[in-house]
Amino acid sequence: MVDRRRATNGLNTSAMASGIFQSTYGYQLQGLDDPFFKSAQEALENLCSAQMYTNFWVNIFPALSYVPDWFPGTGWKRTARKWREQKDKALNSTFQWTKEQVAAGSAKPSIVGALLNHHLTSKWAQDDREYRLKELGINLFAEFLISTWPPGATETSGHTLLGFATAMVLNPEIQAKAQNEIDDVIGYLRLPKMAPGTPNRLFLVAIPHVCYEDDVYRDYDIPKGTVLIGNLWAMSRDEASYKDADIFDPDRFLDPKVPLFPAFGWGRRKCPGSYYGQDSIFMAIASLLATFTFKKKLDSNGHEILPKVEYGSNSLNLGLKPFEFVLAPRSEKHEQLILDLSSNLASARN
Repeated sequence: MVDRRRATNGLNTSAMASGIFQSTYGYQLQGLDDPFFKSAQEALENLCSAQMYTNFWVNIFPALSYVPDWFPGTGWKRTARKWREQKDKALNSTFQWTKEQVAAGSAKPSIVGALLNHHLTSKWAQDDREYRLKELGINLFAEFLISTWPPGATETSGHTLLGFATAMVLNPEIQAKAQNEIDDVIGYLRLPKMAPGTPNRLFLVAIPHVCYEDDVYRDYDIPKGTVLIGNLWAMSRDEASYKDADIFDPDRFLDPKVPLFPAFGWGRRKCPGSYYGQDSIFMAIASLLATFTFKKKLDSNGHEILPKVEYGSNSLNLGLKPFEFVLAPRSEKHEQLILDLSSNLASARN
């Protein structure tokens, strides 16, 4: 818990995944090697890869889906079947666990558990109800990990934490300013609690939208059925809205005239879990800043090592590659607070 030096590998998922599984399924993860978690994560990674148009020619030329399986160059069909089977496994496993817990009367509060026998879902046929709840469960996981990871918005929350850690390592003066503000409000003896305010999501996710009727926008004719992908990168660099957009400056959002970035999408495809995601990220970041300091690693001569920040490639969600940094409790008091909270949490679970 208080290891002073660690890689970023795992930071982007561990902090958020546990809360997601508890709220969605009432399930307590047993670590990042938990089979339920690994299955869901693999399904989402496959989905992010599948949504990249350039990964599979069939995304660009849909008629290729009618080519026979024996035809050369159709290995993507075998890949698609394998990924579909893996997705079905991810959909079924945790849902069945929650269903069994509800039937046994030992289920902990959760979204899926509450909806299994809720009047809102009672009008659906059993097969239809279970299918929708399975999809709901995996979509909630996706929404909050694409925020941490991330399709739609989930892994957005793991990658957001990793992006936050990177920003703090590279911008110690901004980190100190945020820590001082937290100290002024809550002191040193407790963690932050929920309060008004919305954090700016640091990692961006774009998903396709379809135009459901003929439209015209700024002299562009957009026929019905056109697939549109919002260029979030370009939006975030719009100098008309964000002056010096490439500079990390959280204070810019203190100006009410500066719009918050549409990180959770827009229209009918907007992430339905945006409030949960924002609150979860807010609490995670505030708690980390209240108790820890992120620093650059030192070399053998005591000089700071500037981390090499690199992004992945060839996926809908371009996560940061792992790098080393120093994560240290801010003081002995903060270290003791962390140890006490960890001990209390362990006792509560037992």
